[in-house]
Amino acid sequence: MDKIIITKKIAKQGNNSIIVIPKCLKEILQPGSVVKIEITNLQLNNESKKN
Repeated sequence: MDKIIITKKIAKQGNNSIIVIPKCLKEILQPGSVVKIEITNLQLNNESKKN
């Protein structure tokens, strides 16, 4: 099993917040695939280090 780590800025689409998957991963991540997504908010981590 391959592990891919990407750092993304959350986008807004209407009332929704979305994560856009890079096109270069299209062949690996086919529609219907089941993936595990782990989310770490880097801005919150940086703010807590400042305090």
